[in-house]
Amino acid sequence: MVSAQDSAKPKPKSNNAKSQAQQQAKIQGPQPTEKKVYKEAGDTKLELWIWKPEGWKAEDKRGAVVFYHGGGWRNGSPMAFSRQSAELAKLGMVAISVQYRLTSQSGVTIPDCVKDARSAFRWVRSHATELGIDPTKIAAGGGSAGGHLAATLATLDEVNDAKDDLSVSTKPAALLLFNPAVKLDFRRATEVTATKQEELLKVSPYHHLKAGHPPTIIFHGDADNTVPIDTVQAYAAKVKELGGTCVMEVSPGDSHGYFNREPAYTKTLEKSISFLREQGLLAKE
Repeated sequence: MVSAQDSAKPKPKSNNAKSQAQQQAKIQGPQPTEKKVYKEAGDTKLELWIWKPEGWKAEDKRGAVVFYHGGGWRNGSPMAFSRQSAELAKLGMVAISVQYRLTSQSGVTIPDCVKDARSAFRWVRSHATELGIDPTKIAAGGGSAGGHLAATLATLDEVNDAKDDLSVSTKPAALLLFNPAVKLDFRRATEVTATKQEELLKVSPYHHLKAGHPPTIIFHGDADNTVPIDTVQAYAAKVKELGGTCVMEVSPGDSHGYFNREPAYTKTLEKSISFLREQGLLAKE
Protein backbone atom coordinates (compact mmCIF):
# COMPACT_ATOMS: atom_id res chain seq x y z
CA MET A 1 0.00 0.00 0.00
CA VAL A 2 2.80 2.42 0.72
CA SER A 3 4.82 1.69 -2.37
CA ALA A 4 4.57 3.97 -5.37
CA GLN A 5 4.21 0.90 -7.52
CA ASP A 6 1.12 -0.20 -5.64
CA SER A 7 -0.35 3.28 -5.90
CA ALA A 8 0.23 3.31 -9.63
CA LYS A 9 -1.68 0.09 -10.30
CA PRO A 10 -4.93 0.50 -12.26
CA LYS A 11 -7.89 0.62 -9.89
CA PRO A 12 -11.43 -0.57 -10.55
CA LYS A 13 -13.84 2.30 -10.84
CA SER A 14 -17.40 2.65 -9.63
CA ASN A 15 -19.79 5.33 -10.83
CA ASN A 16 -20.96 6.36 -7.37
CA ALA A 17 -20.77 5.51 -3.69
CA LYS A 18 -22.93 2.38 -4.01
CA SER A 19 -20.05 -0.07 -3.63
CA GLN A 20 -18.80 1.84 -0.59
CA ALA A 21 -22.23 1.64 1.05
CA GLN A 22 -22.46 -2.08 0.29
CA GLN A 23 -19.09 -2.70 1.88
CA GLN A 24 -20.03 -0.70 4.98
CA ALA A 25 -23.14 -2.84 5.41
CA LYS A 26 -20.98 -5.99 5.62
CA ILE A 27 -19.02 -4.75 8.63
CA GLN A 28 -20.57 -5.50 12.01
CA GLY A 29 -19.86 -3.59 15.18
CA PRO A 30 -21.37 -1.15 17.68
CA GLN A 31 -23.53 1.26 15.71
CA PRO A 32 -22.95 5.03 15.95
CA THR A 33 -25.24 7.26 17.97
CA GLU A 34 -25.83 9.48 14.96
CA LYS A 35 -24.47 10.53 11.59
CA LYS A 36 -23.79 14.04 10.27
CA VAL A 37 -23.04 15.18 6.73
CA TYR A 38 -19.85 17.26 6.79
CA LYS A 39 -19.37 17.79 3.08
CA GLU A 40 -20.81 17.20 -0.37
CA ALA A 41 -18.47 16.15 -3.18
CA GLY A 42 -20.41 16.15 -6.41
CA ASP A 43 -23.49 14.03 -5.76
CA THR A 44 -21.87 12.26 -2.79
CA LYS A 45 -22.76 13.26 0.76
CA LEU A 46 -19.89 12.44 3.10
CA GLU A 47 -20.75 11.61 6.69
CA LEU A 48 -19.26 11.60 10.15
CA TRP A 49 -20.33 8.61 12.25
CA ILE A 50 -20.53 9.68 15.88
CA TRP A 51 -20.45 7.68 19.12
CA LYS A 52 -21.57 9.75 22.14
CA PRO A 53 -21.16 8.89 25.83
CA GLU A 54 -24.13 8.08 28.04
CA GLY A 55 -25.41 11.28 29.59
CA TRP A 56 -23.94 13.42 26.80
CA LYS A 57 -25.09 17.05 26.72
CA ALA A 58 -24.39 19.78 24.17
CA GLU A 59 -22.93 21.99 26.90
CA ASP A 60 -20.28 19.38 27.69
CA LYS A 61 -16.69 20.12 26.80
CA ARG A 62 -15.41 16.60 26.37
CA GLY A 63 -12.31 15.28 24.69
CA ALA A 64 -12.86 13.76 21.25
CA VAL A 65 -11.12 11.54 18.74
CA VAL A 66 -11.58 11.47 14.97
CA PHE A 67 -10.81 8.13 13.28
CA TYR A 68 -9.99 7.37 9.62
CA HIS A 69 -10.40 3.82 8.30
CA GLY A 70 -7.84 1.97 6.20
CA GLY A 71 -8.22 0.12 2.91
CA GLY A 72 -5.45 1.40 0.68
CA TRP A 73 -7.46 4.56 -0.07
CA ARG A 74 -9.55 2.28 -2.32
CA ASN A 75 -12.05 0.73 0.08
CA GLY A 76 -13.01 0.47 3.74
CA SER A 77 -15.72 1.72 6.07
CA PRO A 78 -16.17 4.10 9.03
CA MET A 79 -17.18 0.98 10.97
CA ALA A 80 -13.53 -0.12 11.01
CA PHE A 81 -13.00 1.71 14.33
CA SER A 82 -16.50 1.12 15.70
CA ARG A 83 -15.32 -1.04 18.61
CA GLN A 84 -12.65 1.44 19.69
CA SER A 85 -15.12 4.31 19.27
CA ALA A 86 -17.78 2.63 21.40
CA GLU A 87 -15.28 1.83 24.16
CA LEU A 88 -13.90 5.37 24.24
CA ALA A 89 -17.45 6.72 24.36
CA LYS A 90 -18.10 4.53 27.42
CA LEU A 91 -15.15 6.30 29.07
CA GLY A 92 -16.55 9.74 28.30
CA MET A 93 -15.09 10.76 24.95
CA VAL A 94 -16.97 11.69 21.80
CA ALA A 95 -15.64 9.36 19.10
CA ILE A 96 -16.07 10.11 15.42
CA SER A 97 -15.30 8.04 12.33
CA VAL A 98 -14.95 9.65 8.91
CA GLN A 99 -16.41 8.61 5.59
CA TYR A 100 -14.20 9.90 2.77
CA ARG A 101 -14.08 9.45 -0.98
CA LEU A 102 -12.29 6.36 -2.24
CA THR A 103 -9.98 5.95 -5.21
CA SER A 104 -12.15 3.07 -6.44
CA GLN A 105 -14.69 5.77 -7.31
CA SER A 106 -14.40 7.44 -10.68
CA GLY A 107 -11.94 10.32 -10.78
CA VAL A 108 -10.97 10.17 -7.10
CA THR A 109 -7.28 10.47 -6.20
CA ILE A 110 -5.29 10.19 -2.96
CA PRO A 111 -5.15 14.02 -2.68
CA ASP A 112 -8.97 13.97 -2.72
CA CYS A 113 -8.90 11.58 0.24
CA VAL A 114 -6.54 13.98 2.02
CA LYS A 115 -8.82 16.94 1.28
CA ASP A 116 -11.80 15.07 2.73
CA ALA A 117 -9.83 14.09 5.83
CA ARG A 118 -8.89 17.70 6.47
CA SER A 119 -12.42 18.95 5.71
CA ALA A 120 -13.86 16.48 8.21
CA PHE A 121 -11.51 17.53 10.99
CA ARG A 122 -12.26 21.20 10.33
CA TRP A 123 -15.99 20.46 10.50
CA VAL A 124 -15.58 18.75 13.87
CA ARG A 125 -13.52 21.59 15.31
CA SER A 126 -15.84 24.31 13.99
CA HIS A 127 -18.89 22.43 15.35
CA ALA A 128 -17.35 21.68 18.74
CA THR A 129 -20.14 23.40 20.66
CA GLU A 130 -22.80 21.40 18.82
CA LEU A 131 -20.86 18.19 19.45
CA GLY A 132 -20.30 18.90 23.14
CA ILE A 133 -16.51 18.82 22.85
CA ASP A 134 -13.57 21.06 23.66
CA PRO A 135 -12.07 22.30 20.35
CA THR A 136 -8.58 22.17 21.87
CA LYS A 137 -8.96 18.50 22.89
CA ILE A 138 -9.53 16.68 19.62
CA ALA A 139 -7.23 13.77 18.82
CA ALA A 140 -7.08 11.94 15.51
CA GLY A 141 -6.28 8.36 14.64
CA GLY A 142 -6.37 5.83 11.87
CA GLY A 143 -5.11 2.55 10.51
CA SER A 144 -2.98 1.98 7.40
CA ALA A 145 -4.23 4.46 4.76
CA GLY A 146 -6.35 5.95 7.53
CA GLY A 147 -3.19 6.41 9.59
CA HIS A 148 -1.80 8.29 6.60
CA LEU A 149 -4.85 10.55 6.52
CA ALA A 150 -4.65 11.23 10.26
CA ALA A 151 -0.97 12.17 9.90
CA THR A 152 -1.75 14.55 7.03
CA LEU A 153 -3.72 16.69 9.46
CA ALA A 154 -0.43 17.74 11.05
CA THR A 155 1.76 17.79 7.95
CA LEU A 156 0.08 18.57 4.61
CA ASP A 157 -0.84 22.20 5.06
CA GLU A 158 -1.02 22.88 1.32
CA VAL A 159 -3.54 20.15 0.42
CA ASN A 160 -7.00 21.57 1.07
CA ASP A 161 -10.48 21.67 -0.39
CA ALA A 162 -11.05 25.03 -2.06
CA LYS A 163 -14.28 25.43 -0.06
CA ASP A 164 -12.65 24.89 3.35
CA ASP A 165 -12.24 27.67 5.89
CA LEU A 166 -8.46 27.60 6.19
CA SER A 167 -8.58 29.65 9.39
CA VAL A 168 -9.76 26.47 11.17
CA SER A 169 -6.68 24.46 12.18
CA THR A 170 -6.43 20.78 11.34
CA LYS A 171 -3.71 20.12 13.91
CA PRO A 172 -4.90 17.42 16.34
CA ALA A 173 -4.12 17.49 20.05
CA ALA A 174 -2.63 13.99 19.67
CA LEU A 175 -2.32 11.18 17.13
CA LEU A 176 -3.09 7.46 17.46
CA LEU A 177 -1.58 5.71 14.43
CA PHE A 178 -2.01 2.01 13.64
CA ASN A 179 0.37 0.53 11.02
CA PRO A 180 0.23 3.92 9.26
CA ALA A 181 1.43 4.75 5.76
CA VAL A 182 3.39 7.79 6.88
CA LYS A 183 6.31 7.57 4.46
CA LEU A 184 5.30 6.75 0.90
CA ASP A 185 8.05 4.46 -0.26
CA PHE A 186 9.64 4.21 -3.71
CA ARG A 187 11.90 1.18 -3.17
CA ARG A 188 9.68 -0.97 -5.42
CA ALA A 189 8.88 1.83 -7.84
CA THR A 190 10.42 0.34 -10.97
CA GLU A 191 7.37 1.13 -13.09
CA VAL A 192 6.60 4.58 -11.71
CA THR A 193 7.43 7.76 -13.58
CA ALA A 194 9.21 10.72 -12.04
CA THR A 195 5.95 12.64 -12.29
CA LYS A 196 4.10 9.98 -10.31
CA GLN A 197 6.83 9.96 -7.68
CA GLU A 198 6.57 13.73 -7.35
CA GLU A 199 2.80 13.46 -6.93
CA LEU A 200 3.19 10.92 -4.14
CA LEU A 201 5.82 12.99 -2.36
CA LYS A 202 3.27 15.79 -2.13
CA VAL A 203 1.04 13.56 0.01
CA SER A 204 3.77 11.76 2.01
CA PRO A 205 3.57 12.96 5.65
CA TYR A 206 7.20 12.09 6.41
CA HIS A 207 8.41 14.48 3.72
CA HIS A 208 6.43 17.37 5.23
CA LEU A 209 7.22 16.93 8.92
CA LYS A 210 7.94 20.09 10.88
CA ALA A 211 8.38 21.25 14.45
CA GLY A 212 5.26 21.31 16.60
CA HIS A 213 4.04 17.82 15.65
CA PRO A 214 1.31 16.57 18.03
CA PRO A 215 2.22 13.93 20.64
CA THR A 216 1.93 10.59 18.84
CA ILE A 217 1.73 6.89 19.56
CA ILE A 218 2.30 4.38 16.75
CA PHE A 219 1.30 0.71 16.86
CA HIS A 220 3.10 -1.53 14.38
CA GLY A 221 3.86 -5.19 13.79
CA ASP A 222 7.45 -6.00 12.88
CA ALA A 223 6.24 -8.62 10.35
CA ASP A 224 4.17 -6.07 8.42
CA ASN A 225 4.84 -6.59 4.69
CA THR A 226 2.36 -3.92 3.61
CA VAL A 227 3.79 -0.97 5.52
CA PRO A 228 7.49 -1.73 6.13
CA ILE A 229 8.42 -1.02 9.73
CA ASP A 230 11.50 0.99 8.78
CA THR A 231 9.29 3.64 7.13
CA VAL A 232 7.38 4.10 10.38
CA GLN A 233 10.55 4.10 12.46
CA ALA A 234 11.97 6.81 10.21
CA TYR A 235 8.84 8.91 10.81
CA ALA A 236 9.06 8.48 14.59
CA ALA A 237 12.77 9.35 14.59
CA LYS A 238 12.21 12.52 12.58
CA VAL A 239 9.39 13.66 14.86
CA LYS A 240 11.78 13.31 17.80
CA GLU A 241 14.58 15.11 15.93
CA LEU A 242 12.18 18.03 15.46
CA GLY A 243 11.51 18.15 19.20
CA GLY A 244 8.27 16.19 19.30
CA THR A 245 7.07 13.11 21.15
CA CYS A 246 6.48 9.86 19.26
CA VAL A 247 6.09 6.54 21.07
CA MET A 248 6.60 3.34 19.05
CA GLU A 249 4.74 0.24 20.25
CA VAL A 250 6.15 -2.65 18.20
CA SER A 251 4.42 -6.03 18.27
CA PRO A 252 6.87 -8.88 17.49
CA GLY A 253 5.77 -11.27 14.76
CA ASP A 254 2.56 -9.42 13.93
CA SER A 255 1.49 -8.45 10.43
CA HIS A 256 -0.59 -5.69 8.89
CA GLY A 257 -3.90 -4.93 10.61
CA TYR A 258 -2.99 -6.96 13.69
CA PHE A 259 -4.43 -4.30 16.02
CA ASN A 260 -7.99 -5.29 15.16
CA ARG A 261 -7.40 -8.93 16.09
CA GLU A 262 -7.26 -10.32 19.61
CA PRO A 263 -5.26 -10.27 21.77
CA ALA A 264 -3.73 -7.19 20.13
CA TYR A 265 -7.07 -5.36 19.93
CA THR A 266 -7.42 -5.25 23.71
CA LYS A 267 -3.74 -4.44 24.27
CA THR A 268 -3.65 -1.57 21.77
CA LEU A 269 -6.94 -0.18 23.06
CA GLU A 270 -5.65 -0.17 26.65
CA LYS A 271 -2.44 1.58 25.60
CA SER A 272 -4.44 4.07 23.54
CA ILE A 273 -6.59 4.87 26.57
CA SER A 274 -3.49 5.39 28.74
CA PHE A 275 -1.96 7.63 26.09
CA LEU A 276 -5.12 9.75 25.78
CA ARG A 277 -5.20 10.12 29.56
CA GLU A 278 -1.56 11.21 29.58
CA GLN A 279 -2.42 13.91 27.06
CA GLY A 280 -5.34 15.17 29.17
CA LEU A 281 -7.90 14.19 26.54
CA LEU A 282 -9.59 11.51 28.63
CA ALA A 283 -10.37 11.72 32.33
CA LYS A 284 -8.27 9.70 34.75
CA GLU A 285 -9.84 6.63 36.31
